[in-house]
Amino acid sequence: MNDSLLRLIPVIIFFVGLMGIGVWVQKKSADAKAENFSKEYFIGGRSLGGFVLAMTLVATYGSVSSFLSGAGKAWETGFGWVYYATSNVVAAFLILGILGKKMAVVGRKTDAVTVIDVLRARFKSDILANICAVVILIFFTTQMVSQFIGGAQLFAACTGFDYTIGLFIFALVVVIYTTIGGFTAVAITDTACAIVMVAGTIFLGIAVIQRGGGLDSIMANISAESAKAVASGEGVNLLDPRASGQIPFQLFLSQWLLCGFTTIGLPQSQVRCLGYKDTKSVHKAMMYGTVVVGIMMIGIHLIGTWSRGLFTTIDGTTDTVIPIVIVNYMLPVLGGVAVIGPLAAAMSTVSSLLIAGSSAIVKDMYLHYKTVRKEKANEKLVAKISIAVTAIMGILSIIISVNPPDLILWINMFAFGGLQTVFFWTMLFGLFWKSANKTGALASVIGGLGAYSITMALNIKIGSFHNIVIGITVAFICFIIGNKFGKPIDDETGKIFFPEKY
Repeated sequence: MNDSLLRLIPVIIFFVGLMGIGVWVQKKSADAKAENFSKEYFIGGRSLGGFVLAMTLVATYGSVSSFLSGAGKAWETGFGWVYYATSNVVAAFLILGILGKKMAVVGRKTDAVTVIDVLRARFKSDILANICAVVILIFFTTQMVSQFIGGAQLFAACTGFDYTIGLFIFALVVVIYTTIGGFTAVAITDTACAIVMVAGTIFLGIAVIQRGGGLDSIMANISAESAKAVASGEGVNLLDPRASGQIPFQLFLSQWLLCGFTTIGLPQSQVRCLGYKDTKSVHKAMMYGTVVVGIMMIGIHLIGTWSRGLFTTIDGTTDTVIPIVIVNYMLPVLGGVAVIGPLAAAMSTVSSLLIAGSSAIVKDMYLHYKTVRKEKANEKLVAKISIAVTAIMGILSIIISVNPPDLILWINMFAFGGLQTVFFWTMLFGLFWKSANKTGALASVIGGLGAYSITMALNIKIGSFHNIVIGITVAFICFIIGNKFGKPIDDETGKIFFPEKY
């Protein structure tokens, strides 16, 4: 049996297991779905415990780019990129610590199933809600395309399959189990994915250390390579936290915004705050999530840097660093388990985006339209529409991924920051600032996203800062200015969101 087939066996077992979970959840929750399909399908009936909440948040936040591009960049620039990646560690703690309790309380009072439900209840604006729904659909679709491409490339590199075949196998698995199982299936599979991501990271680390002759030998090789590069005047000091100037202070600060503090503004993470069952669960999730993110994010970037002690040249881009380690330096079966790690990162991200994107159409548009017309929605019809929309979004992303146009790839570069620009101040001020009103929220969303998108398109920057700095700053200013022209919230809304002041 050849090595490629041996690496494929664990992957196939994992894929079958994920689809089995989707079928099991679908059958188990059939009765609950019949009573209130949207609540069960989109937030799992508010039943997540601490461990599952932490794992689904971590799995949603992690992506295939961390395993491929992140590790590859660490191989290229050294330990400075590991330090650069530490900003990811605070994400779970901040999201759950700041938004967790307030969103859960408000969500139960307003019967909110989505992030947009919360914003609509707070600002009483269908225009704001519809803009946010469209933003979610556009940016989530492009993010899914990115995950499909990365996952398919990794699958092809490590198993020997053609890229297109790998894309359809990998992508159809995640679309199938997400479509039939909904949020509960996503939460359980995300937990499995997060565990496998950590296990894969550990296996990769052990393989690199063993094949490199131990950490002492690896560090000696890295030091020698670094000295050689510095002496030539053309390379990077791999031991320098700033990577010989390639990671300036402004880039560090941008990273702490983009992947640290402003991750509070990611709607795919915010919605997790609506799905847990009690306060004890969210406290446990804050601890579990921080530890797991630390192991996974710091670990994979350390592995990328240590890999420089194994090989000093590569064919192609730095995205091939982890596939090189898996194919050339690991036993085939263990390599198959290691492959599952980044594949799981991609799949868990896609499944969360699919559910959130589907909810933007079904819950935030279709069901709201029914409510406005005072028509009762047929739950069986809602179930069929939800499943169809989820499947269509997934299939569309697969089709685009076969031959992605440049425009999609360009949009994906600013999707992460664009979502944060739209949802960061809107949700934060909406939950914690009593005087915030819909005029300020609309001005923030339109002004911030406009400034962010235009400056990205025209490559206008402030020094080495990422454009998230521009987007967040303009969004803040627009919110403050717009807020002066709007009306204060009504007493009914105030009692829901700020009961301590009423």
